[in-house]
Amino acid sequence: QDKEKWDFVLVSNIHEVGSREEIKRKKFLDELSKKGFTIKKIEDKQLYYGVRAPKEIFQKYQWLLRNPDSRPQNPDNHQDVPVTTRIRIVNFILQNTTTPDLEKLPDLIKKKVFKTAFPLHEKEGVWENLDKNWARWGDIFHSQPIEDIRCYFGEKVALYFAWLGWYTCLLAIAALAGLVVFVAGITVFSSGQVSKEICEASTTIMCPLCDQKCPFWLLSDTCTYAKITHMIDNEGTVLFAMFMAIWATVFLELWKRKRATVVTNWDLYRWDEEEEELALELINNLQHEPQKYQHSYLRSTIVLLMVLVMIAVLIGIAHALVIYRVVAMALFTQSKVEFLREQANTIAVMTGAVLHYITIVIMTKVNKQVALFLCDLEKPRTFSHHENNFTVKFFTFQFFTHFSSLIYIAFFLGRINGHPGNYVRIAGKWRLEECHPSGCITDLFIQMGIIMLLKQTISNVVEYLTPWISHKVHKKPRCPKKRSMMVGEEEEVEDPCKNQWLSNFQLREVNVFSLFDEFLEMVIQYSFTTIFVAAFPLAPLLAFLNNLFEIRLDAIKMLQLSRRMVPRKANDIGIWLQVLEAIGTLAVIGNGLVIAITSDFIPMQVYKYMYSPCAMENSTSVDCSTGYINHSLSVFRIQDFEPHTKVPKMLPDFVTDKIKEYRDYRNADDYSYTAQFWHIFAARLAFLILFEHVALCIKLIAAWYVPDVPQSVKNTFLNRKHSNLRREL
Repeated sequence: QDKEKWDFVLVSNIHEVGSREEIKRKKFLDELSKKGFTIKKIEDKQLYYGVRAPKEIFQKYQWLLRNPDSRPQNPDNHQDVPVTTRIRIVNFILQNTTTPDLEKLPDLIKKKVFKTAFPLHEKEGVWENLDKNWARWGDIFHSQPIEDIRCYFGEKVALYFAWLGWYTCLLAIAALAGLVVFVAGITVFSSGQVSKEICEASTTIMCPLCDQKCPFWLLSDTCTYAKITHMIDNEGTVLFAMFMAIWATVFLELWKRKRATVVTNWDLYRWDEEEEELALELINNLQHEPQKYQHSYLRSTIVLLMVLVMIAVLIGIAHALVIYRVVAMALFTQSKVEFLREQANTIAVMTGAVLHYITIVIMTKVNKQVALFLCDLEKPRTFSHHENNFTVKFFTFQFFTHFSSLIYIAFFLGRINGHPGNYVRIAGKWRLEECHPSGCITDLFIQMGIIMLLKQTISNVVEYLTPWISHKVHKKPRCPKKRSMMVGEEEEVEDPCKNQWLSNFQLREVNVFSLFDEFLEMVIQYSFTTIFVAAFPLAPLLAFLNNLFEIRLDAIKMLQLSRRMVPRKANDIGIWLQVLEAIGTLAVIGNGLVIAITSDFIPMQVYKYMYSPCAMENSTSVDCSTGYINHSLSVFRIQDFEPHTKVPKMLPDFVTDKIKEYRDYRNADDYSYTAQFWHIFAARLAFLILFEHVALCIKLIAAWYVPDVPQSVKNTFLNRKHSNLRREL
């Protein structure tokens, strides 16, 4: 006979006889016995209680839901519901069984009566199949056995992997397009007219980049930086940003089709979560009254205000990072080390990015607690409502944590810092940062590159190594112990359950957030690959490479290094779909703003069509952007410096020259904005409105063009209705 199967294992410390914990534990186990549960106790360093539910519970479930899960098998066999359904029902009953003291299992775990409760991994059948064909590094390029994942981990996990696999497939297209744009930038950039002009501008003297110890400098010094900038900032980027807006829409539309096909095969397309929940409540307790829907405007207002306060705090942290960069820049430029002085700007940006990554790690923990607290305030009716509310809040906080610093660099850096002789200062002392003379987009590129690389490499390494190391540590010392037992207590070793329960207990604990964390990581990554992709065309490629490993990493983690997750039934990825759609719209706005405001694309076009040699004399032999750099510089008289600025020593060749330059469109006499500035400003706004409307129209057309539900799914339901009605007649 097959060795006996246990649905769940409860673990508890060994308490003294008659202690409060022991009495509470006994009461809880008595309640389970009353419901017909079989309980088996094994003693080791802890107490282990295996519980098995009676057949009647599953028969009630099948009867109530006339469930597709009921397989026409031998009625005496208690395996006639799938294992995942079985674990789910038992978990629900365990979590909702109330002792005479009105305590449930979660309360008892808080009071240290029980340590934990978990379902067991079954190392046979489906598990072996998954271990062989899924949780292996060698399977990186193979498709995933979604059906097996569903049979072992339940629908929710299977849908996560189906979504992740689909997302990774479509990322390959975006990664290829991004790579083409990037390579085109590399091949075209060094020959670009603008970078050529910067490299030849050996007589253009620029204003110092800081107040003390900063020299005047030549524009030609920034030759390399200019080349890098024009590698990212070119016409190809505009097309790529447009392409990514369409890609995001098509990806979601195709996912809706894929999901419809998958859940129709599982017979869950019209599944009703509320009905399922009410059925489980009634199986657990026939006297149960459903909790009613409630809504309080007062509570919603309080929650909304607290969310706004939290967002303000996160934006404040982004300001702190800005101040750090300003102060760091000031300190580095006064340093004794020549390398620090020369590379002050780049070092400040890079250390700022690392610091930003550290704030992300810390604030993630804070955000989770705040989001949980706000959810409890709202008192959601069911677990899935709770999960949806939590998801939206936590994602919003995470979004601001990740992106507020990038938003500053993209849209405010170098636009609010005044001009020579009248700089905007922090605390009246430190000058705000300026963009690099060749444009701000490179700062954004560096920041995104560092955050994406750090986030993906470090979090994946930590995510995998932590459970892997603890797994290895726990695995070692068990063998000698077993031998010493054999000498003393022969009958203990006979119990086949003991090793299985112990080894499961030593795996990494999983909780309700385990799958949520995986989803969140991917959705934040999706934001990076779409929102500022105009400044970082390599984002889809980095994401694609990361995801190839991410799928196997999650598989190994779930199958071998963690306890078995409690399977959850689901027929879609829940509120994440709306979150992804919102990101798609933000991506259009974000990329439109990056091209209109951050990049030099618009000023160049305005120059080409209004001020360039081509516009003046219709000559086709000259490059139309000739003279752009000179045109974008303004003139400054040295005597107009603020009194406390130490005017640096002149370069010997230019002693007579009293005029220096800076990047802006201002008049030479009173430093007011020139007509060109307003021309460019109007062009930026016009482009932004045009780009967003065109991109949103294309998104809508793409959404209409690709139907959400495939015809085959619609026809399946049509035939089913038809045959049911015919049978009735």
